[in-house]
Amino acid sequence: MASFLMFALSTCWNASRHTDGKAMLEEIRALGFEYAELSHNTSIALLPGIQAAVKDGVIKVLSLHNFCPLPIGVTGMAPDCYRPSAADDRERDQALRHTLRTLEFAAMLGAKVVVLHLGCVPMRWPNRPRQLMVMYADGKELTPQFEQLRQKTLMARERKREKYFVQVCRVLDRLVPRVKELKLTLGMETRMGIEEIPNEDEADNLIRCYGTDALAYWFDNAHGQIKENMGLLRQESVLERFRGRMAGMHLQDFVPPLMDHLPPGLGEYEFARLAPFVDDEMIVSWEIHGEWDPQVIADGTRRVHKLLRRLVAA
Repeated sequence: MASFLMFALSTCWNASRHTDGKAMLEEIRALGFEYAELSHNTSIALLPGIQAAVKDGVIKVLSLHNFCPLPIGVTGMAPDCYRPSAADDRERDQALRHTLRTLEFAAMLGAKVVVLHLGCVPMRWPNRPRQLMVMYADGKELTPQFEQLRQKTLMARERKREKYFVQVCRVLDRLVPRVKELKLTLGMETRMGIEEIPNEDEADNLIRCYGTDALAYWFDNAHGQIKENMGLLRQESVLERFRGRMAGMHLQDFVPPLMDHLPPGLGEYEFARLAPFVDDEMIVSWEIHGEWDPQVIADGTRRVHKLLRRLVAA
């Protein structure tokens, strides 16, 4: 049976280079993509051109990454400028307000999913998650010292998590009714830091609580690879756990220890691992950062598309 996987390219690759949203999306269409994801570096000035491109049939926008458009006064890549987990009421209110704005824009464009980050459990000095990343980057992930620190970090997170997880639920309580009204889905993205929310157990619990018609998992392959390399999970186990409850994926190539968001072919990620878990209902969006040559992106993504379609259809 043929596979018609929905491959998109995120505007995180080119949004910062454009002042016209239509030209931005035309550049993505020229690489052979029928679909796009609007990233969290999309300025409000790009919106008229984006709307024109969608109206004129240049491309279809399948997903938006919160916050989109960027809040006034915020620049660059800013998915965590306001955290739903924040203890501060004002920050949490801003997170809610700007996420609702993203939902409205997504519905206006006919998108299906809004991908979002839900915040973190703050860790005071010594910053154990940062120390773990440093040790991992130094190749010490198999040492007893790394294992000891990892366990301490996990226990510290568990002791503190309730206060911040409750705040996330308070925000979702407000978001989910609007998500359902607009017939959208919130995609909770795989995070690579121990301190970040949700971990896999929390994501599972949230989907059970709010329902798959509003909330789903969104797998990020590089974040998954980093957590796997740190001994925190096995990617196939996570993908199996959320089978049927996954709205989509972010794809990118990856070079250990921490170099992600690369075009395919420039790293070491084994994309064939994903084949048993992708289907035609999911959005598969390339999240590539940096000034990479368009032809490098087009050639690399085409190879992976061909590989995954062949494996899925087999």
